[in-house]
This record gives sequence, structure tokens and C-alpha cells, in this order.
Amino acid sequence: MSTLLKFPVDEREVELSAIRAQGAGGQNVNKVSSALHLRFDIAASSLPDEIKARLLALSDSRITQEGVLVLKAQQHRTQEMNRLDALNRLQQIVDGVSNPPKARRATKPTYGSRQRRLEGKSQRSATKALRGRVSGAG
Repeated sequence: MSTLLKFPVDEREVELSAIRAQGAGGQNVNKVSSALHLRFDIAASSLPDEIKARLLALSDSRITQEGVLVLKAQQHRTQEMNRLDALNRLQQIVDGVSNPPKARRATKPTYGSRQRRLEGKSQRSATKALRGRVSGAG
């Protein structure tokens, strides 16, 4: 039974800045800065070292070369809802790497699968052998 370890992100380590949202929304989008940029410095955070290492190892375009995770939240009309959305997404990313990946155990093909493979190879070989030139036909 695998339990998901929880490592809550400290909100004091998160830098939030309000920006104007993109896309449709009419006058509200043009005059209200309801979207948020969330910046989270992974290396400077209070997360355990193994969690930091797994976060930095992610091939995620939202993580900069300096090790800062940048999220943009603009789904909602209010800044508070976008703030909650960004923090929830950050927590989901951290939770996603909180459990170490399972070690892969090497396995061997079964006897039956080896037999089926060899049978298929011999059938294919027989088919290709019939493709040669016809000799002595005349």
C-alpha cells in the first residue's frame, strides 16, 4: 500500500505578482490585473533535498535554468481565485514528485513468448524464401 507523502509548500516562499490576463474578456481583461505570475525558487525552498532534486530533474518548460518554477494563473475572473488556482497547481507538482519512482525489476520473456517469436520468424523466412527467381520453368 503506497501512501502519498505530503510536503506542503510554504506560501512565504512563493512570489506572486499580478498581471493582466490574455484573451477574451472584454473591458474586464483590459482594465483589471486579475491574472497571477507565481514564482517558486526550488533551491531556496524549505522542501527536503530529495524533493528538490526530483523537481529540478523534471523536464518541464515551466522550470527555468536557474531552478525557478513559473506558473501563470488566469483561469478565473478574480485575483483571489487565480491565486488559489496557482498555489493548488504548485502543490500538485510537488505532490507528484513526493513519492520516489518505483525501481524497475528486470524480467525475462516467458517460454511461450519466445516460442511464438521463433515461430513467427520461421513463417516470415518461409514467405521470403518463396520470392526468389523461378528456375527451370522453361
